[in-house]
Amino acid sequence: MKRFIVDLFLIKAMKQALFWKQKNSKAQCKLCPRNCIIEPNNWGFCRARKNINGKLQSMVYAKAIAANIDPIEKKPLYHVLPKSKSFSVGTAGCNLRCAWCQNWQSSQSRPDQLHSIDLPPEKIIKNAKQNNCKSIAYTYTEPFVFYEYMKDTAELAQKQNVKNVAVSNGFIEQEPIKEASKFLDAVNIDLKSFDDKTYRKHTTAWLQPVLDTLKTLKQNNVWVEITNLIIPDVNDDFEMIEKMILWIKENLGAKTPLHFSAFYPSYKMSDKKPTPIETVKKARKLAINKGMKFVYTGNILDDEGSTTFCPACKKLVIKRHGFNIAENKLKEGKCSCGEKIPGIWR
Repeated sequence: MKRFIVDLFLIKAMKQALFWKQKNSKAQCKLCPRNCIIEPNNWGFCRARKNINGKLQSMVYAKAIAANIDPIEKKPLYHVLPKSKSFSVGTAGCNLRCAWCQNWQSSQSRPDQLHSIDLPPEKIIKNAKQNNCKSIAYTYTEPFVFYEYMKDTAELAQKQNVKNVAVSNGFIEQEPIKEASKFLDAVNIDLKSFDDKTYRKHTTAWLQPVLDTLKTLKQNNVWVEITNLIIPDVNDDFEMIEKMILWIKENLGAKTPLHFSAFYPSYKMSDKKPTPIETVKKARKLAINKGMKFVYTGNILDDEGSTTFCPACKKLVIKRHGFNIAENKLKEGKCSCGEKIPGIWR
């Protein structure tokens, strides 16, 4: 009986996947750079896609393991509709294996191993509208592993004048990210490190596809913000951080918002010490000194590091306390001096 219930759950959650090729009875996924070749009745690396009878199926469609109303600042997206609410959803699965993952119970599980709620795209839009959410956020786990669910929801949201934002690791192939650029308004990419060996060792992914994703999003006019979680003895080398800053400035522009955040012990790194607050502040100061205009500190007490300043006159334009907006002096996206602050303001 239990097996029957599990099978019924999987059938209800199925939708034929996008971006794959058939190889006899095998299915090769082309969604992320792993390009998994999946045997019949086997799951992909992400634990969200499965080969059933020679066809690749998304097994998480409309099956949310988390659905909440969050402030947009929590994503973090500081230059997108400040003080607005975002209806946030996520499913099981991820295509990375980050040793410090804070959502590992969800990201490192298959959908049949977790409790979920039946939440089709139409219901997400309805809930978002009823709760005055200006956007839908695809988050909590890696949204690109539930690509089909995200796409259908986002395209419906566009018709209802609701924005679409994603919080992603950026480890995705070029064809799907170009297609996603048509329905995503903003993305925060978690750039884990600027060293390929570190990426491979601690996340099992690699760096270049993430950099390619960032450039593609920028080229396709998707608003991009970047988060860099600084972890002691993993990616806190300041020469490497400087290289990352300079790459962002050269390839994405000096006005790309960059968020530095502190690590707290979690998952396979539960025995590691938290990131010193001064390390996070030092990274912010370095980025500002190298010419970045909007640099923030996250998940630490730092009023200055959570404030948006005008790059022209240096006046405060948005003051934040945690996820709350204390002051917003922007008028139609401009400082009182006339300087346009880039972002999505309405």
